[in-house]
Amino acid sequence: MSYKILIVEDDPMVAMINEQYATKNPDFVSAGICRNGKDALEFLSKNKVDLVVLDVYMPYMDGVETLKKIREQNIQTQVIMVTAANDTSTLERTMNLGVVDYLVKPFAMERFQVALQKFAAKANALRQGKGGSLDQSSIDTIIGGTAASPKLAAASSDAPQNSAQAQKAAYPKGIQKQTLQTIQEYFDKNPNWQRGDIVAQNLGLSIVTVRHYLNFLVDQRELCQTIDYETGGRPSMLYKKA
Repeated sequence: MSYKILIVEDDPMVAMINEQYATKNPDFVSAGICRNGKDALEFLSKNKVDLVVLDVYMPYMDGVETLKKIREQNIQTQVIMVTAANDTSTLERTMNLGVVDYLVKPFAMERFQVALQKFAAKANALRQGKGGSLDQSSIDTIIGGTAASPKLAAASSDAPQNSAQAQKAAYPKGIQKQTLQTIQEYFDKNPNWQRGDIVAQNLGLSIVTVRHYLNFLVDQRELCQTIDYETGGRPSMLYKKA
């Protein structure tokens, strides 16, 4: 399933980069770009969009006011906020209005992908729960934006399962036990900060695959991440064992 994503950003270059970041994930397709909140609301009134990447500071109508209008008009879409400022008041206001994530510029593509994964985890849990009841793991995913850890997922099951069923319950889609263990062992042997592309190169895996697993391990709090701004170019994300 592909999710439609709308970029709302007044800077054309930043909007284009964010759109490129989003569409690098095969689960997302661009619904378009709007330059301000008013245009975004008009677009959303006529088009179904799953996720909005919404800048805070824009002309005509800022991102916070746009988010308020989205909620007041009961527009069924999720929102990731983007801002150049990390002031507490803006963060608190947007969190109270319900956002999937909050990104502070400049951010690396890897951090953007983490936000997309949070949205996808919530959307998938909600979709699977429609027409039935939700278990604790699904509720945790919807509220927290991450899947329950494999250990907790296995421990929380009251019914006996065979090994195939247990593995399916323990790991989300796209996560294979052997590959996960390979990456975990790599960080056990390499305790310093590591770049995702270097991990991919050393393990003989694609960078897209490695990023997917790194995001998963960050969500499980097995890895911590930081942004390296001293690259001489675009900032890159660094990872090490938590």
